[in-house]
Amino acid sequence: MVCGTVCGFRSNVSYGVTPGMKGGWIRYLNPKKSSFMDNLRLILFFTLAFLGLLLYQAWQQDYGTPNQSPPKEAESSAPPAVGVGTASVPTAEVKADLPAAATTPDPGAADGKGLASEVIAVETDLLKLEISTQGGTVQKAFLLDYPDSLEQPDMKVELLSPSEPDIFIAQSGLIGSEKGKAPSHEAIYRTEKHTYRMTEGVDELVIPLVWTSADGVNITKQFMLRRGSYLVDVRYQIENRSDESWAARDYGQLQRTEPGGSASGFTTYTYTGGVYYTPKDKYEKVDFDEMAKKALKIESDQGWLAMIQHYFLSAWIPPKEQIEHYYTNALAGGKYLIGSYSPSVTVAPGETKILNRELYIGPKLQDQLEKIAEGLELTVDYGWLTVIAKPIFWLLKTINDWVGNWGWSIIILTLLIKAAFFKLSETSYKSMANMRKLTPRLQAMKDRFGDDKQRLNQAMMEMYKKEKVNPLGGCLPILVQIPVFIALYWVLLESVELRQAPWILWIESLSEKDPYFILPLIMGVSMFVQQKLNPAPLDPMQAKIMMSLPFVFTIFFAFFPAGLVLYWVVNNIISIAQQWYITRKIEQSAN
Repeated sequence: MVCGTVCGFRSNVSYGVTPGMKGGWIRYLNPKKSSFMDNLRLILFFTLAFLGLLLYQAWQQDYGTPNQSPPKEAESSAPPAVGVGTASVPTAEVKADLPAAATTPDPGAADGKGLASEVIAVETDLLKLEISTQGGTVQKAFLLDYPDSLEQPDMKVELLSPSEPDIFIAQSGLIGSEKGKAPSHEAIYRTEKHTYRMTEGVDELVIPLVWTSADGVNITKQFMLRRGSYLVDVRYQIENRSDESWAARDYGQLQRTEPGGSASGFTTYTYTGGVYYTPKDKYEKVDFDEMAKKALKIESDQGWLAMIQHYFLSAWIPPKEQIEHYYTNALAGGKYLIGSYSPSVTVAPGETKILNRELYIGPKLQDQLEKIAEGLELTVDYGWLTVIAKPIFWLLKTINDWVGNWGWSIIILTLLIKAAFFKLSETSYKSMANMRKLTPRLQAMKDRFGDDKQRLNQAMMEMYKKEKVNPLGGCLPILVQIPVFIALYWVLLESVELRQAPWILWIESLSEKDPYFILPLIMGVSMFVQQKLNPAPLDPMQAKIMMSLPFVFTIFFAFFPAGLVLYWVVNNIISIAQQWYITRKIEQSAN
């Protein structure tokens, strides 16, 4: 597990490498570098301790309990006024056929009486939504298959909310030729029903909202939801009953505030914010600071935009063939927008046209996301090791489909990874075993030469050449495996499939810490055993520092997700068995 404990480096020695010797190594003395080798183990220790701190900070941000009240499923009521104002409507660059958007909220151009906004309650097998008749804004969304916590299974994850301080809403509308010509997300629609529920035998819900202009343009905005899907079709049916041509663009945007929560010196930044995808730029992040500094202005087809957070996201997906203008904006009150709008569409008198786009509200389920739009699965953010992490996740999911338990799947995956790196590990353990065999002779040399490092180095070099031992041989194979270990870490941390997934007995959630700290303690013991199997440093201070690693990492891992700790426990146990066998075999051959 820990490179510094398996590299087999010896104090007071430095090495150069030239070709020509059997095995590809000629070792020579370089006294000027001896101070570096003296402290190499110490450097490795502090590096590993720092990495452990970063991992702890990342977990704390993702899994730490925020200092806020749990979400409540409020009864349907009039929505608070959010996002109303000039800046909240996308301001398209003025075209010859399309003036800028209206600068004030539309009070209800249908009858001029100033209709009051209302709330429509919608429930499917997966989603519970609140849609405001003000613009058809999806202002609240609960994910019915995802409890907010194990302690409160009836409280579902609230992904969208109109309430401060954590506002997150999905807005959409039409930008018309002038004020009152088209309904933006600030217009008031009419509705016949205020409750829609997907009952047994019903596989599709259609929620129609109606808006009519003063000159006779009738627009029906429809939300279509299907059983088993987190995807919502948002469609505009435009009937031009006037005597003049009518032009507009349709848009979809996501508005949210920067999430709050408890802060401490041990938390670090985990990405929550805007992202977009285009064939040219691929997957790009646009965080809140970037939105505040500079507005995004690009055009592309086959793209999408989203606001993401740990495990969940909301995304607007325009039609693939449609050239969209993507934009961002920073509003007053700490609110941010990311959205896109279509080209202008003209509807002739007596003509009917359909405009549409899709809205995804749900978890980051990779197999579903990649079917919806190209690159949408990249919102499961594995970072720069995605190319390794995605195959690892695929293998882990395949195993789980077979065994039906994510805990046992992690164990089987660990066995497979260890098998794949068996030869590399064997080389490393042989090098360590050979170094361990030489430890008494190295200690005797140190006692004999005392502080004369030059003579000590010369004597050690001669012994290494004679015994054909490469002190670096234990580290290089481990370094090759590090990217795989880091990629697996992100797979276990980022995959929503493992969220609140149980294993056995006391482990009720692999995505949360072990409540009784049993797995971290086992991991600490396994690291201690590994330390005993490794060659000890000659320097007493370095030896004490290295022996403290099991304690340090036990503290770190005590607060890590149980799934990640389970992986390290199994990895350590297998490594101990393999290392013990190889060491015993080499020691027996020497007798």
